[in-house]
Amino acid sequence: MNKMFAVMKREYLQAVRKKAFIIMTLLLPFLMAGMMVLPGLMMSKGMGTKRIAVLDGTGKLESAFARPNAPEEGEEKLDARKEARKALSGRNRRALPSQMQIEYVNQPGATEAAARPYLERISRKDDAPDKLDGVFVVPAVALTDPEAKLTYFSRSATDVMTQERLARLANKSLQGLRLSANGIRPEVVDDLLQDLDIEAVQLSRSGGRKTGGELNFIVAIIFGALLVLPSFVYGQETMRGIVQEKTDRVVEVLISSVSPVQLLSGKILGVAAVGLTQIAVWITMLAIAGGYGAAVATTAGVNLSQFVRPIVFVYFFVFFILAYLTYVCVYAIAGAVCNSEKEAQQFMMPIMLFMMMPWILMMPIVMNPDAPFAVAFSMAPVFGPITMFVRALVTDPPFWHILVSIVVSIATIAVFFWITAKIFRVGILSYGKRPTIPELMRWIRVA
Repeated sequence: MNKMFAVMKREYLQAVRKKAFIIMTLLLPFLMAGMMVLPGLMMSKGMGTKRIAVLDGTGKLESAFARPNAPEEGEEKLDARKEARKALSGRNRRALPSQMQIEYVNQPGATEAAARPYLERISRKDDAPDKLDGVFVVPAVALTDPEAKLTYFSRSATDVMTQERLARLANKSLQGLRLSANGIRPEVVDDLLQDLDIEAVQLSRSGGRKTGGELNFIVAIIFGALLVLPSFVYGQETMRGIVQEKTDRVVEVLISSVSPVQLLSGKILGVAAVGLTQIAVWITMLAIAGGYGAAVATTAGVNLSQFVRPIVFVYFFVFFILAYLTYVCVYAIAGAVCNSEKEAQQFMMPIMLFMMMPWILMMPIVMNPDAPFAVAFSMAPVFGPITMFVRALVTDPPFWHILVSIVVSIATIAVFFWITAKIFRVGILSYGKRPTIPELMRWIRVA
């Protein structure tokens, strides 16, 4: 036992003293946040300012594409909380985006032929003062012909955000004009066409209510990534360490002092401690960074318990250990039977794809956590820890589901560890050609 802890201590200290470990532990949360936030910001900004010419064949949509005037000094402004709620609810979707510069043209009988002078401006150089990024054509029959089509010309066929926003603005105004033409007063048209907010409410088995579906979705993805990434990263570290020791013949010296099982156990536990250390640092950073946000949210009347319950952290610790021990045994086998890191990566590639099924199916699991396939995955060997944790995070599964998942995972780890120890005992000193599946089965029988 003392020798196993000595190996564990060596593996732990060797990992946490590396500069790469310290740098990645401190920077990875910011990198992940950037990866999640930056694409959204880039999409919302439309990759820069766009100048669009709107050719209106109806001659009645100028107000739809006009930017509202700034409020006069002393004019009563909306409460900040109401403004934020309006932005989140999507009620400002009829507003013209700030990154769009609209050149409105009242063009009776607007057609592609009539739009040709404007289309030519799309192909001009970027520094041309009258260059356009797109031309939006509303036909004259848009108010009367239900089969009429709006047309958007641009250099990119995938500029769907600009196309969708322009179409929404035009269609909303056209709907209002049609209603007005049928005797409905213009001042009530906006109220009649107002979109209603929708609030997702989760009902627990005990009758409790939980709101905040969108943020729960984001929290599930973040915690799922924290559960998956360290398991794979440090599983690979275990594999690389074993391969390196085999290559350098260090393992022959180690085996003379400790048994293969003690060496395997020490390596697994040591790297598990490294992963837990990194997770603890990340959660601490998240708690510190979220302190201010939590205070602001509480002041604004947001109940944070709707998104993260205390029991979640208990589940996270339990299922992190189960997921890690499940995966690291497989990586240890790869290190024991292979003679180079490249060979080990080739050996692990199909196995990794199989083990990553819960992450590949994360979106449908989060969106429908009580579906039969999600329930089956959560109580299946290998897939159980990650899938069950995500289910426990976004829904209220029966407690016996959680117990079955834990028991199945522990049994899987026991079987994997037994198989790993058998293969490790023989494979750690084997060199040359990588063993075939029948040879691995023979190692398990004779070890």
